[in-house]
This record gives sequence, C-alpha cells and structure tokens, in this order.
Amino acid sequence: MFKWLTFFFLLFSLKLIAQNEYITLTGEVTDNETGEALPFVSIYLEGTSIGTTSNTDGIFEFHIPEKLRNSKVIISMIGYISVAIQPSNFNSYQTIRLKENMLTLSEVIITDEQLSAKQIIKKAYESLDDNYPLEPYLLEGFVRDLQKEDSTYIELLECAAKFSYERYDVKHEPRVELQAVRRNYITNKHPWNEEWERKNSIVDLIEDDFIRFNYGPIKVGRGWKYEIESILPFDKRQVYKIVGVDNPYSQATLYIDVDSYAFVRIEYNRAAKKRSYYKRRLSNGQQEIAYNLTLEYQEYKGKWYLKYQKEEDTWAIFKGLESNKLLFTKYPKKELFINRIITQEEIGYYDFQANLDINRSIENHSEQYNPDFWKNYNAPILTKKLSIIEQYLKQAQINVKSDNK
Repeated sequence: MFKWLTFFFLLFSLKLIAQNEYITLTGEVTDNETGEALPFVSIYLEGTSIGTTSNTDGIFEFHIPEKLRNSKVIISMIGYISVAIQPSNFNSYQTIRLKENMLTLSEVIITDEQLSAKQIIKKAYESLDDNYPLEPYLLEGFVRDLQKEDSTYIELLECAAKFSYERYDVKHEPRVELQAVRRNYITNKHPWNEEWERKNSIVDLIEDDFIRFNYGPIKVGRGWKYEIESILPFDKRQVYKIVGVDNPYSQATLYIDVDSYAFVRIEYNRAAKKRSYYKRRLSNGQQEIAYNLTLEYQEYKGKWYLKYQKEEDTWAIFKGLESNKLLFTKYPKKELFINRIITQEEIGYYDFQANLDINRSIENHSEQYNPDFWKNYNAPILTKKLSIIEQYLKQAQINVKSDNK
C-alpha cells in the first residue's frame, strides 16, 4: 500500500494537468552558474509553432495539446545551450538551468571568407527575401501595455489578438482581430491626457518593424559604425552579435545567423544627449527623449517570423510647443508575445475576422471577461512586481469610480 501511494503521489505531483485536452507545464529558467532568473526565454514544442515565453522572473506556464505530449519541449535563449525535455519528464514548477556558452571567431566554421561587421549586415539585408515569408501568414499573440506617469503607474492592459500579414516586404501594418481582453485597469491620468486622443496600443506596436518597413540599423546608413562583439549559440545554430553606433543619439545590437544571415534579434536604443533632442517637440507639448525597440524572430518551416517585440519610450510633456514648463514625464511600455504561427497553407483551415478599429483605444473594444478563453492560452504570467501593480491599479480604479458617483 505504501509503495502504491508513493507512486500515486509522484504521478500526480507532475504539473501535467489535462484540461480540455491540454497539458500544463510549469517551471523556472535560471542561469546554471549564477542561479539568476533568465527572462524572455523561448519555450516551444519542437517541430511546431506553438510556444510561450518566460517572464522577467524566469517563470513560465506552457499549455500544450494533449495529442502532442510526446513532442519535445525546447528551452532556448541566445548565448545559452538549448535544452530539450519530454513533457512526461517535467516536474511541478521545475527549475531548468541553462549553460552559457561564449564562442570566439576561431571556434566557428564560416563558409564564406572572413567578413567585416558591416559586410555581414549588408549580406543579411540582401538576404531578406531568402529568410522572411514571401506569402501571407497569420500570427497569434498576446499584448501587454503598461503605462507610468512620473513615479505612478496609471494603466495595465492585456489582450489576445490575431494578426493577418501579407508577405514580409509589403509595407503596411497587418489586419488585426482582437480576441479577448484579460486585464484592463486604468486610473486617473494627468489632466493633459483629456485633450489628446489616446493611441491604440496594438497599432503603436505593429507600426514599428525595421524589416517590414525597411529602415533603421539593418540598412547600414551612412553614419552607422559596426563591430563584431562575439559569436553566440542559439537553438542549434550560431549567431553573430554585432554592436552598432550612429552618433550622437542611436545604438543597436544585431544578432545575425551565421549560416542563413537572418536577423534573429534586433535591439535599438535612441536617447537625448545633454538635453539635446533628436526629434523636435510635437505641437501638443510632447517630447520623446528615449526610445527602445526590441524585435526577436523565430524560424518555422524555413522562414523567420516575429517571436517577441517590445517598445519602451520616455516622453517629457511640456505645457506647450514653446514652453519650458515640464508638466510630467510618461513611460509607456508595450510588449507583443507571439505564441503561434499559421502559414499560408494552414490559413484556409483557420478562422480570422478583422475587427480592430485603429481609431479606438483597446479599452474601448473591451468585452466581458471570458475565463474559458484564457484557461489554456499561452501568455507570460504576471511577475511579482506586476501583480503588485495590478492590485494597486485595481484599487485605484475602484476609488475613481466611487468618487465619480
């Protein structure tokens, strides 16, 4: 009886909970040497486009179809050796330790002659047609919008959406189907906001795409200077890490696949220097003083698709176009996590209905919360910090509604 009970306990201690033909895996990803949490690690089913991402605390929750339980789960991050685990081998809240692996140029087999950093980027730019989809496709994704004014958080909004894209080089934003809103907490903002229309969070994200709109550090503009910093492992391949600078305001880090010359990840930062601004002030008194964009891609069926996107800004809000009176500073942060890719050959079996009004903010699209939709939806779970922010905003929203009665 004791042995039977022990077996029973071990069997059900696994976080493999079949709900509506889904299995849920939970865990934490850390650095093998330091034990520090690894944020934004890719977790996906091998040979599929189904995946999720660890949060900034390294924690993840991954829902996979029961019928795919025999597929391997791949955990990967640039600069680390990937790990493959069978779902049946997962323990509840398992800790997965990734080993860092720094390579030197001499350790890498490069088929072409030795290229300079600028030549590598030029070759990657010339290889866009080879690496990115030339047919329409769909992406499923999760959007998180977090807003702060000065030191006070004023908004947390989360939603699920589908994105219908044309081929990669068609220079317009995708059509969007807003599927569901999970969190929608907005409290009192500075009175300045009442005079200006709030921008749609999703549209604000999808209009910034260096590859689709053909601009930024991938084009090797006249002022950009580049150098190879290192070569890193990434998901059974190797990538160049190239650092670029365009003085005085811009810098970028580009990760480029050694074999295909695909842009795997792009990090771009632009900031004011010594009170000198790279962009003139807008007529409503807004002055952007910092802009950070991250784009990461994943390979599926021989092409590279968006995996993760983050846009983080800092805006100084002045009383007017010519005024030097600073009203407040706002810090919008928007993220898009892609959890599924649907290629053209799969689209015919996949329902899509564009319903997003780009002239309306997401909260004005919101419908009643649907817990069944979110039960097995792959999205990064809230961190401890975000949970505290959520509770603060929830209470602040209640207080605002009470004051308005």
